[in-house]
Amino acid sequence: MLRVGLTGGIGSGKSEVSKRLAALGAVVVDADQAARAVVEPGTPGLARIVETRGRLNAIVHPLVHESMVAADAAARSRGDAVVVHDVPLLAEGGRGGQFDVVIVVDVPPEVQVERLAGRGMPADQARARMAAQATREQRMAVADIVIDNSGTLDDLDRRVAEVWADLQARASKS
Repeated sequence: MLRVGLTGGIGSGKSEVSKRLAALGAVVVDADQAARAVVEPGTPGLARIVETRGRLNAIVHPLVHESMVAADAAARSRGDAVVVHDVPLLAEGGRGGQFDVVIVVDVPPEVQVERLAGRGMPADQARARMAAQATREQRMAVADIVIDNSGTLDDLDRRVAEVWADLQARASKS
């Protein structure tokens, strides 16, 4: 099994890469999905949040981690699986060393702002959100593979296919 960390700044297209890798056969463990799941109505996470909103991160992050560890363990039954952990804040958390391979989806900052504005986010808010995340340089420092997503969706499809072939080759060697 090959464990891959996938990250990228807001608006970089990381979710598009994640979808494409899943379609090619990767097992995707999505931190955002896990974060939503552990706070759904009726869960211990939501009950704890209601009781102690001031300690939100201390409550949610360990639960997200547990959820992702469980999903990772379930995928281990497939020895040749490529398990992609979709983790938006991978570089910020210093978690790159937890993976066999780290993929960074990258676009220039102005493209990030354009994409976020296209989703209805004001440019100043987009820049503020970007400033709260790791810098482009910090993400690149943890990258084993970079996917440039500043082109067309066809360009992205081609690059993801190349990366998938690389990941499969690595998985067969592990």
